[in-house]
Amino acid sequence: MKQTEEIKRRRTFAIISHPDAGKTTLTEKFLLFGGAIQTAGAVKSNKITKTAASDFMEIEKQRGISVATSVMGFEYRQTKINLLDTPGHKDFAEDTYRTLTAVDSVILVIDAANGVEAQTERLMEVCRMRDTPVIIFVNKLDREGKDPYDLLDELEDKLSIQVQPLTWPINMGPRFKGVYNLYKKELNLFSANKTKIEDQVLRFDDLNKPELNEVLGEDDANQLREDEQLLQGVYDPFDREAYLKGELAPVFFGSAVNNFGVKELLDTFIEISPNPLGRPTTEGFVHPDQNHFSGFIFKIHANLDPRHRDRIAFLRIVSGVFSRNTFYHHVRLNKQLRFSNPTSFMAQDKSVIEEAYPGDVIGLYDAGNFKIGDTLTQGEPFFFKGIPSFSPEIFKELINTDPMKSKQLEKGIEQLTDEGVAQLFRLQPGNRKVVGTVGELQFEVIQYRLEHEYKAACRFQAMNFYKACWMTSSDNEQLQTFLRRKADNIAYDKDDNPVFLAPSAFLLDMARQDYPALTFHTTSEFKDAVT
Repeated sequence: MKQTEEIKRRRTFAIISHPDAGKTTLTEKFLLFGGAIQTAGAVKSNKITKTAASDFMEIEKQRGISVATSVMGFEYRQTKINLLDTPGHKDFAEDTYRTLTAVDSVILVIDAANGVEAQTERLMEVCRMRDTPVIIFVNKLDREGKDPYDLLDELEDKLSIQVQPLTWPINMGPRFKGVYNLYKKELNLFSANKTKIEDQVLRFDDLNKPELNEVLGEDDANQLREDEQLLQGVYDPFDREAYLKGELAPVFFGSAVNNFGVKELLDTFIEISPNPLGRPTTEGFVHPDQNHFSGFIFKIHANLDPRHRDRIAFLRIVSGVFSRNTFYHHVRLNKQLRFSNPTSFMAQDKSVIEEAYPGDVIGLYDAGNFKIGDTLTQGEPFFFKGIPSFSPEIFKELINTDPMKSKQLEKGIEQLTDEGVAQLFRLQPGNRKVVGTVGELQFEVIQYRLEHEYKAACRFQAMNFYKACWMTSSDNEQLQTFLRRKADNIAYDKDDNPVFLAPSAFLLDMARQDYPALTFHTTSEFKDAVT
């Protein structure tokens, strides 16, 4: 059956890391091996003019960081790979958290010199909550870094997961010669600064062969022999089931910028990583091999192509087959929608597709029908669960500095907040627009995009709020009393739900005590229950 075959040959995963660990560079090298690009770029665009394929927004090119999740699909060794490159910066963690709901496994990039950093631990906590299978890539071995054995101990200690090296580095920094694949018994040698693929793979089932001395030199050959014996004594044979359960993380070493260890990582990944998985819904678990189509929206991006002012909703297909020009049921709106130009992605480059299968991420042109978390089915009235939206931590009022461009500003802030990286609240009197985010950098991005994509000028003015809380209650009279007495701190979100903008943790606690019939929610999950 074609659907079963297509599911088996798909892999959908995200690359995550602390900022500047080399995540976007690794993404580029995957695309290089997959033939999707011909020459690798670089993220640090202040030194060279070529920018990374996955960083396509102008502000990303200028800042040299990723601020939005990029979706890329390519073929490698008869496998269809759907790769999601996520923002590393902590200010855009919410976009990364949502992306993790749309993938089946993760590659976590670690800087060999810095080891496990704060953002790495936070991202790993989300993976552990979902039991997401994780492969670890220790990057930048072409520079001096921590001892590999110390790194393994640090990974287990700080990430609370058992690790097992499947490749092993031969030196590091200027003396770095390559990696030995413990899993396949192969030695891979590379030269620095390679932007095209050149394999130097040597088969070594037995490291005691004298040829190893000729290739590596006697000292390095002997050190590799000692390391392999020690590792065999410490680690059992690789247990794929433990990896698939999220209990064991295979570790690879290399240097993405120089192609060291990338091929070993990619080859092993497509062999051991999971096929597309099902997802829980409000009506039970949906498996990928079910005949009826279903999927969910996990990301929305306005102006993916600024020349066309398009708005794209990113759909993860969970079950069945998605077909072009077929009517599907939008569960929240209870209406039928048809899509004439569904697209697959290579960063900002798009191509129209006729069909897509479980695991695929496709783009749907959207005229404003979709919100993050929406479900599409062939008629079944269920919602996919567990797509997070968090209370903001920083609040600022949006001030229009060019009254002649009021309409552009209104449209721009509506569309940009639909993408989910910020939330928009309206505060009375005066219909004041309050933007809430989880990080300062988001305001810079929003202001930049409003100016360059919508030609609207604005500034942000800080507001002293602690947290945004949605409210539900079975006692409508007490709810109305609260809304009336706290009117100065009551705003309304884009769905016209009342939101309490609490000035401080103390006043939020007081509100909980004074109004016991009210429940204060700091995530949007309550909306699913109400719906």
